[in-house]
Amino acid sequence: MMNWLKGAIAALALVAVAGGSGPASAETGNLRIAQQYGIGYLPFHIIKHRQLIEKHAKAAGLGELKVSWVSLGGGSAMNDALLSDSVDLVSGGVAPFITLWAKTKGSIDVKGVAALDALPIALVTTNPAVKTLKDFTEKDRIGLPSVKVSIQAVTLQMAAEQAFGEGRHETLDPLTVSLKHPDAYAALASGKSEVTAHFGGPPFQQQELLLPGARKIIDNYGVLGGPATFNVIWAKAAFRQANPKVYGAFLAALKEAIELIKADPKEAARIYLAEDESKLDEALVLGIINDPQTRFTTQPLNVTKYSDFLFKTGAIKAKPDSWKDLFFADIHAEGGS
Repeated sequence: MMNWLKGAIAALALVAVAGGSGPASAETGNLRIAQQYGIGYLPFHIIKHRQLIEKHAKAAGLGELKVSWVSLGGGSAMNDALLSDSVDLVSGGVAPFITLWAKTKGSIDVKGVAALDALPIALVTTNPAVKTLKDFTEKDRIGLPSVKVSIQAVTLQMAAEQAFGEGRHETLDPLTVSLKHPDAYAALASGKSEVTAHFGGPPFQQQELLLPGARKIIDNYGVLGGPATFNVIWAKAAFRQANPKVYGAFLAALKEAIELIKADPKEAARIYLAEDESKLDEALVLGIINDPQTRFTTQPLNVTKYSDFLFKTGAIKAKPDSWKDLFFADIHAEGGS
């Protein structure tokens, strides 16, 4: 009897192990990706249009992978969506990414998957009285994706400290309001809004500079002293660990999309206009893609200048030793700063 009982217990244990290992080893069948607005997300438009993730997933033996896309309006929304497990991969500016990296370091460990691009992002105003940052008054409002958190908000703080002096990085914060890029552009274009400036990104800043009396006040390249990553992709360490093939398929798709942009900018522009259902002039989009200052690359550039600033001002409590601390090892060989 005892031998039978021992055998039964052993058999049940094997069943439990086998049953438990199935789901644990199975990768997700639905990859959920969140993106924002503008040409900075061009690689995502191409990935979606050509179903590149699905292609690479099949090549990796994953079968039919469903890829779901959702559009969100700022870094705060991205971080909330990731923390709530509503999505698997999020994208946005460097600042909200670093904020979440620092907050989750040593716990759920959110890290960067890759950069998406390095693009000039400009603060544009239609107020004829504003020539420099020091000319903004209480009557002005500056639209940007997320107050205090977005890359635009933090870049504005860095520029404010350069203009007003050490420790005065929050001088212009009371003038900022959270707006999606399309809404901020519409406010400027109307000429009837309290929003007199927008710190956005391509193609919105190019459209805004065509408005009567519009001018650029600063851009991120000037503030940081050279090309700087605009958008990045980030995820939880647990997702990468549980889904190595899906994760690999995404990275392969991203690199293929970037290669297409480099090889055929005109086709990339056409895809952007189709996926975005945009009425923009193709020449304007192509001009942005071909601009010498535009780089679509997975290589992070100048990201540690943001982390250094955020740590100095107390916005984050952890500081990376290098850019590699911020990103998963998959892109370490590509170099960065």
